[in-house]
Amino acid sequence: MTPDHQPDARREPAPPYAPPPETQRLIDELYREELREARAMPAEEKFLAGQQLFEGACRVTLAGIRHQNPGATEAQCREILRQRLVYQRKLEETA
Repeated sequence: MTPDHQPDARREPAPPYAPPPETQRLIDELYREELREARAMPAEEKFLAGQQLFEGACRVTLAGIRHQNPGATEAQCREILRQRLVYQRKLEETA
């Protein structure tokens, strides 16, 4: 067998990615800008933003569930999502 066919456990882990310094500075500045905007938001907008983030995460998760279960109906995919949300809540309660 060639080295490309060895299980991942036998390979050395890849070094962590570190963007170039100028890219990291831009990332940091964008993050600080997001924080300033979030802190300036009225409470009502923060509440709505949280709901929008949750709904977006659910859409992305549902797309993943559909991809993992191509024969599943929409109702089945939503049930899988519901089960994952219940499981997540249980994990949070035990943490």
